[in-house]
Amino acid sequence: MQGLEFDPGFAPYILAFRGTTEYLYADINRFKNFSQRKLKFKQYYKKILEMFRNNLGFYAGCLMWAAYIKTQPEQEILNNHCLGGEYNEEENISDTNFMIKFLELFPKDMKYFAGENYEINPLDTKLLELYKEFLTINRGFVESKLNTDILLPAGMKTNGAEEFKSKIDEVLKTEDLSKLLEYRNMIL
Repeated sequence: MQGLEFDPGFAPYILAFRGTTEYLYADINRFKNFSQRKLKFKQYYKKILEMFRNNLGFYAGCLMWAAYIKTQPEQEILNNHCLGGEYNEEENISDTNFMIKFLELFPKDMKYFAGENYEINPLDTKLLELYKEFLTINRGFVESKLNTDILLPAGMKTNGAEEFKSKIDEVLKTEDLSKLLEYRNMIL
């Protein structure tokens, strides 16, 4: 029996969105003067959005990878660092919940600090909810030994999933996971 990697190569390009965002907001909020806070926000918001899109691309890529490995004959999942761990649902979905909450609040921050409107892409919210369901139904992958153990969310499209690997490989060459968002219509 061969094997399929748990991570097709995303790990080096994943950014700690939650920790970095909390750190940057703490830096913004350390100023008492509103004009200084506005200035700090304007310095950081593009970086925050870049990290958000990168992580959202990672989520799209994970769903695409899962759909792809489901098209393959039964094989062991290699290097699943979650296997055998203790499942904690709250911990499992906490980063995704953080991103959902961030997306709800960010337009208000843009208006408040930058005086600009920020439109939430409904596909971003849909992707976050789909990924959260994916994590939940797979119980954090603590029992996922084989590719056939992986479950896909009911509302996820999988047409053409056998092509997802080549699309993922293409994006990995760019080292920019946000480019995976170009393919989200194939899974949403």
